Amino acid sequence: MNLACRFCNPKEIIISNDLAYAIYDRYPVSEGHILIIPYRHVEDFWTSTPEERRALNDLIEKCKELLDTKFKPNGYNIGINCGEAAGQTIFHLHIHLIPRYSGDIDNPRGGVRGVIPSRRIY
Repeated sequence: MNLACRFCNPKEIIISNDLAYAIYDRYPVSEGHILIIPYRHVEDFWTSTPEERRALNDLIEKCKELLDTKFKPNGYNIGINCGEAAGQTIFHLHIHLIPRYSGDIDNPRGGVRGVIPSRRIY
């Protein structure tokens, strides 16, 4: 546990299991944007354990079911930023489950490739 880390002191948990929990993103990309986070303070995906990865994946599935029912999105992006060069700003592993809606951008082609805008459309 890292007292300076906002993810080490979870609030407003929407779904959880023994090793991880899910919350709504404070700065959502779209309605229903969820973060899935291990309880243990671990910097990124590469330093998580196989058990944590299974627990995180279980929550991805459960959160998708919740979002399908509550928001009825047309698609999803799932993303993890690992390292400062990849855009990570909070150094406690968290997975973004981002619901996508038809028409939320003019041309969604390329999806997560949009992290480098000039490479998104191919």
